[in-house]
Amino acid sequence: MRSVETPGGTIATQSFGARGNPGLVLVMGATASMLGWPEDLCAALADQGFHVVRFDHRDTGRSSTRPPGEATYSVEDMADDVVAVMDSYGFETATLMGMSLGGYIAQMVALGHPQRVNALVLVASEPLGWDGPELPHISRRFLDHFGAFPSLDWSDRSAVREFLLGIERLGAGSRTPFDESAATARIDKVLDRTDRPASMFNHATVSERDDWTGRFRDIACGVLVIHGAEDPVLPLANGRALAEGIGGARLMVLDGVGHEIPLQLVPQIARSVAEHIEKSTEGSR
Repeated sequence: MRSVETPGGTIATQSFGARGNPGLVLVMGATASMLGWPEDLCAALADQGFHVVRFDHRDTGRSSTRPPGEATYSVEDMADDVVAVMDSYGFETATLMGMSLGGYIAQMVALGHPQRVNALVLVASEPLGWDGPELPHISRRFLDHFGAFPSLDWSDRSAVREFLLGIERLGAGSRTPFDESAATARIDKVLDRTDRPASMFNHATVSERDDWTGRFRDIACGVLVIHGAEDPVLPLANGRALAEGIGGARLMVLDGVGHEIPLQLVPQIARSVAEHIEKSTEGSR
């Protein structure tokens, strides 16, 4: 574990693989700490020859947290955190693998620091500055579930666990039966690592500071888009829009997968990511 100091506070990080290997920074989505990246995936990516870093976003895990409802930062500030993590690990360049909001943030970093990002992997993400016809977003079932948020007693661990378990259940696809015991174990690890679990939902109030209209089309590095066919948070149309709007981008659709990273697909995902990075960087070596 390594702590990275940023203008916004302390960012907790963890790395896998050998120093000196090409850098691969994993950027999780809204409300998610570094534990959103399965350790099996981190290890599999390290086995592919990368120095892999995952980290806790602001207001999650062991990074600095603010009281619920008191987030005063922007998505751009979260993008600056990614650059600070890269600097701390000595990555002059790195691949960014972002999921959901993390993919949105990764696009910002690739546009703001193009010389530092040699490839992108965008998982369950949406286009930064989308300017086309309206894309489908979060399902009604999710919105109904979040309706319980204002009345949730965050001091009641069992109630919080059930609320977070509901989110995981709704995000899962039909490829494999939902593993409630494994999901509960993950949630308990998340709760064990924070004194303010409600603060993770500060991300719901964070917005962009700048105008990014249409900018995703300007991304020049190699892009692999990975999207679940049954994603209920950012439906597949978002992944298709990303892949079609970025020159040379490739779309990998995961059948029966929702807004998740199924452990059964970790070997396939790790190989695909490694192949993509190899192809994206072969001309720069």
